[in-house]
Amino acid sequence: MVPWSAAEIEAVIADYFEMFHLELRGERYNKAAHNRRLQAVTGRSHASIEMKHQNISAVLRDLGSSYIDGYKPLSNYQDQLYDAVAARLAGDRALTRAIAAEADARPVNPPVKGILDRRVSPPESGRRRRNLVAEARSPRRTPSGVLDYVEREARNSALGAKGELWVIEFERARLIREGKEALADRVEHVAATEGPSAGFDIRSFERNGTDRLIEVKTTAGPIGMPFFVSPNEVETSREHEARYHLYRPFRFNRDPHLFILRGRLDRTCLLEPAAFRAEVA
Repeated sequence: MVPWSAAEIEAVIADYFEMFHLELRGERYNKAAHNRRLQAVTGRSHASIEMKHQNISAVLRDLGSSYIDGYKPLSNYQDQLYDAVAARLAGDRALTRAIAAEADARPVNPPVKGILDRRVSPPESGRRRRNLVAEARSPRRTPSGVLDYVEREARNSALGAKGELWVIEFERARLIREGKEALADRVEHVAATEGPSAGFDIRSFERNGTDRLIEVKTTAGPIGMPFFVSPNEVETSREHEARYHLYRPFRFNRDPHLFILRGRLDRTCLLEPAAFRAEVA
């Protein structure tokens, strides 16, 4: 395969960022038309351009940004693409402001009617395997001006709380559909009654009455956005593996859906060290 030239990379990044601006403003655009335009400019195939768009999504994710919802991150990208996307993102103040606004925005009231139909399958990942605790990696240099979407969103307590309440509605609807109205009435918002020390947010139930422990991680971004988990949440998921569930509402302010992972977080997610505790020596 002929390597992408610097001019081709700049063209595909410019095209991606144009679509990203439109998406963040809630405006419609035609991905197929954008692809055809790039084919004419670069001579590359439809599939090759799609993969490069997915590579750009992966770079944006690794830079701490959100990305275009319809381009699933594809991580086998080269340093040349990373550097070019990082420089373009750092220089696009309008885009970084729009991304930050999405992470900081107060959440809307999500639809409750038909809520059970909003569950989807978890995203597939070739990286998923047992005991997924990643070794610390030497990060690439991140240029100034690039935001950390995941960190900003983690501070958006209104988004987290609204997502938890939506999942409570989901659980009540699930139990009522299973003919367990009495259990539906007992679903508890543990994050409000006990706080973070519990290691999970919601206590729901299985059909036989046993506990279902639910941790909720809500994002306004696409399905594959990373998120933070605490050591206490990881340990709780280990101690209660058979009962522990992660619920991940995504696209929360546009078209909310969710997926569910059951079991230990270190077996369902790739965990990467995010911080160290330090004391003065």
